[in-house]
Amino acid sequence: QVQLAESGGGSVQPGGSLRLSCGASGFSNSGGCKAWFRQVPGKEREGIARIDRSGTTTYADSVSGRFTISKDNAKNTLYLQMNMLKPEDTGMYYCVAANLYCGWLYDYYPYRGQGTQVTVSS
Repeated sequence: QVQLAESGGGSVQPGGSLRLSCGASGFSNSGGCKAWFRQVPGKEREGIARIDRSGTTTYADSVSGRFTISKDNAKNTLYLQMNMLKPEDTGMYYCVAANLYCGWLYDYYPYRGQGTQVTVSS
């Protein structure tokens, strides 16, 4: 059984940083595709960063240059380093994984965590 568990969310002031982690069990970090999505209040859930089995990363325009996705295969953990945070980054952040799919459609990822809340406010 695949389980994903996010951690690292919290409250931070604009311009600050947070690092989210996503521990995986039952799913190899070195295979498939993993991604981070977020649900911002009043908006649709959006994919913001993904990393495929080869380590190639892709970012949404809204976070490019500020966020970095990475993975530690030895720890089977996915990370999202978030810098220069803005109030509009506030939302629930989810990690997802799939064996075959690697895109921006949330419903195509069969494995999903419960989410971790990020709040950016002064």
